[in-house]
Amino acid sequence: MPSIKKPSAKKEWAETLAIEGLGFIAGDPGRLEPFLALSGLDPRGLRAAAADPGFLAGVLDHMMANERLLLAFAADSGRPPTDVARARAVLAGPPPDWGA
Repeated sequence: MPSIKKPSAKKEWAETLAIEGLGFIAGDPGRLEPFLALSGLDPRGLRAAAADPGFLAGVLDHMMANERLLLAFAADSGRPPTDVARARAVLAGPPPDWGA
């Protein structure tokens, strides 16, 4: 991830990456069909869902759960695979404090 100091800029970067990932998934029926099956959405529902940061974090989770998909996205986008994990952390927020 580029060195971004403002939280709003980090969130924008992460959302952009997730939307690029969603576009990558949607660009191929072999990638899209399993994603739709797991998400419970139909193709028309993707546009509305993409406005939700939680859904976008789920897109990144989906890519991270499939190494082949993650590496294909990284190669296609010219981004390191670690950017996906970083963007997911930004969208999901900090882990909960379970009373440490």
